[in-house]
Amino acid sequence: MFGIVRPCRHRMCANLHAAWLGHLCGLCLTLRDEHGHRARLTINYDGLLISVLLAAQSATPTRYRQAGPCALRGFQGASVLSPTDPGARLAAAVSLVLAAGKTRDHVADRDGALRVAAFAGVAGKLADRWAAAGARTGDAIGFDTGVLLDAVARQTTLEHAIRPGASVLLATEPTESAVAAAFAHTATLAGMPGNASGLAEIGRYFGRIAHLLDAVEDYADDQARSVFNPLRATGTELAEARRLCEDAHHGLRLALADVELRDRTLARALLVREVGDAIDRTFTLAHHPSPGGHRSGPSAPARLRTPVEPVGSPYPHGEPVRSPYPHGEPVRHSGRRSGTERHPGGPRPDGCDAPLLIGGACALTACTCGLWQPRWSRIRREKCSSRCWCTRCCDCPDCSACDWCSCDCCGCDC
Repeated sequence: MFGIVRPCRHRMCANLHAAWLGHLCGLCLTLRDEHGHRARLTINYDGLLISVLLAAQSATPTRYRQAGPCALRGFQGASVLSPTDPGARLAAAVSLVLAAGKTRDHVADRDGALRVAAFAGVAGKLADRWAAAGARTGDAIGFDTGVLLDAVARQTTLEHAIRPGASVLLATEPTESAVAAAFAHTATLAGMPGNASGLAEIGRYFGRIAHLLDAVEDYADDQARSVFNPLRATGTELAEARRLCEDAHHGLRLALADVELRDRTLARALLVREVGDAIDRTFTLAHHPSPGGHRSGPSAPARLRTPVEPVGSPYPHGEPVRSPYPHGEPVRHSGRRSGTERHPGGPRPDGCDAPLLIGGACALTACTCGLWQPRWSRIRREKCSSRCWCTRCCDCPDCSACDWCSCDCCGCDC
């Protein structure tokens, strides 16, 4: 899993963000308590989805404990999952095994310092230790990590066999199978066997999206280093990659709606909204924003950017700026700029479309409940009431068509 679920605390209610942080820190401390400090290097943001899904199904309250101050939490304490929680332990096992496979992949590619034989040897031994530790934890909760190891092995074999013109989904299949197995096992641990097939389907869709987004993000670097990239190897256009991600996200939402969950608030916020925003963000930064600013329908054809193309802005030649003077600027008799003049040659500041005092006003809107929106956001140009999380309840065009409005603190699932 690749770390695509990374919600910002300004986009979540305090209760939801605290719950998410409790799962993340619980995974980190479980790795430390069971396998030592070095095992914490294997943590990833997506691994906590496993414990979130288990907690959402469980009939018994999730076990929490109070954790001490941590630098990554601003030296604040927090209520986190107990290391004995089966969801935290399953997430730890999956994180260790997948990190071991990723490390071996880097060793095989001789990435960076791993070109030195001594460093490669140390990394290989560390990967073996992580794989063994993950297998021990998996056995303790009835999860066979062999399916993850098999997926990693098949990934390497497929990468050597894929040729131009093949479907990119051949490359994503091992990741889909690994995530599906991990998600499905949460149904066993929760005593909800009827959820296993639905959770496996969610895992397959999530694994597909994660793999494709990782390929889009790494495309330029992989091309520069002549490293395998599934999009480049199969000749898949960026438009097609986006279509596959959009289709998988739609399937994920339908599958999640069919799974029986006792509390679906956090799982839905992460798997639906945050995954959707990750798709928007990744493709917009790759110069392929969603047409019309919405996540529906196939995208128009576009080519992948190369390392020599500008990075970071969806406007390759700079965002167009409309002059407030259609017949030419008036003659100025002082060295100061007119108060209505736009910032020359650059994009308008994020935030409301009305004129703002750059600096203080932008800093103020950045601290509000969703008014500031990043450049990749599909609602960046919407009016303030459409951007604020406290005045809109969901991402649906018609709020009556869904049941997102379930947050206790402000009436919306944010």
